[in-house]
Amino acid sequence: MSPTPSIADALRARLEGSPAVGVVGLGYVGLPLAVAFAESGATVHGVDVDPGRVASIAVGRSFIEDVPTERLAALVRDERLSASDDFTTLKSADAIVICVPTPLGKSKEPDISYIVGAADAVASVLRPGQLVVLESTTYPGTTQEVLVPRFEARGLEAGRDVFLAFSPERIDPGNRQHTLETIPKVVGGLTPACTALASALYRRITPRVVPVSSPATAEMAKLLENTFRSVNIALANEFAIMCRRLGVSVWEVIEAAATKPFGFMPFYPGPGLGGHCLPSDPYYLSWKVRLSGYEPRFIAFADEINTHMPGYVLELLTDALNDRERAVRGSRVLALGVAYKANVADTRDSPALEIIDALLRKGAQVAYHDPHVPQTTVNGVKMESIAWPADLGSFDAVLILTSHGFYDWKSIVAGSRLVVDTRNATAGIAPAPHVVRL
Repeated sequence: MSPTPSIADALRARLEGSPAVGVVGLGYVGLPLAVAFAESGATVHGVDVDPGRVASIAVGRSFIEDVPTERLAALVRDERLSASDDFTTLKSADAIVICVPTPLGKSKEPDISYIVGAADAVASVLRPGQLVVLESTTYPGTTQEVLVPRFEARGLEAGRDVFLAFSPERIDPGNRQHTLETIPKVVGGLTPACTALASALYRRITPRVVPVSSPATAEMAKLLENTFRSVNIALANEFAIMCRRLGVSVWEVIEAAATKPFGFMPFYPGPGLGGHCLPSDPYYLSWKVRLSGYEPRFIAFADEINTHMPGYVLELLTDALNDRERAVRGSRVLALGVAYKANVADTRDSPALEIIDALLRKGAQVAYHDPHVPQTTVNGVKMESIAWPADLGSFDAVLILTSHGFYDWKSIVAGSRLVVDTRNATAGIAPAPHVVRL
């Protein structure tokens, strides 16, 4: 008689076969992940508290740019992917992946309430023989300090009865070159068995899994990735300010420096940081490190520069209008793009919204256009994207805040009285006295 397989061995066999996978949180991270697992042969059930998302998935309609509706609809039709707000549906899952938001509080302290809520809900249905993976960006120690106690309070020993790991999400909305299916996946399990099982799960959807020694290491790796970007963008932003004072184009400087084949990586300035990671992640790290008695100065310096950029853009626009004997108050300003990056509809922490709000408070008449964002809310005020093409000449200034591929920049420059370009979108156009670049 062959020996009875262990809980871990039996789970691994299911993960490598045709597993049932639960995904908690169906936003920019969770929905692409759910689709990838479903296409790998798994049966996926998503859970989300947003009834709009659940309803959209029920009819096979995507609300995420990186997931074409046709791709989602096929999986829903074939009953490979479904969604609800009912956590009890996760009882039958072999693996549960948590992809919930981790915003900042009002004082820029970590807000892990969504992780806590998801962990409590998962714990209520957890049973022996399941793998749980946290993907939400958070401070080092969260997996062990928040999830483990809740699971073990159910009488389940982590690493023996249930298995736990952290694997940082690396979604870059709108990136067609580096996608979920091509980006290596870092995995840190609570025990070697946890790491092996999580690795088996992710090998279904990515060609390379990178195991690390612990969940805290994987959590820290994610924070390093985004702090690295934040700090280097801050350097580029400060160079933009210095170059302008010295009468040099920062864009030309970066382009020249980028020809060096070693020791340099180009980062670019802009109107400020936006999205789900860069404005928040460094704070998760600095908050945690302060508890150990160390003050991370580099992060603070970078944040000071990056958070100043919307105000700097406002200064550029104010100076440009003054040069034309116009005040900000009463000026008609058209903002092009309110998404935080090009070719997506994501407005989370977009600096464009902060800049528009500042202009409105200074008395400007502000309109916006964004082909991906038909309507938005700025400090409680609802705004709708104007019709396109627009009468650009009727505006005192056109402010480029997001360089969507939709726009014909040459026509925009030709039809505008003043253009303030914060994204170097007009780089390929001959210099013109009415174009001001960051």
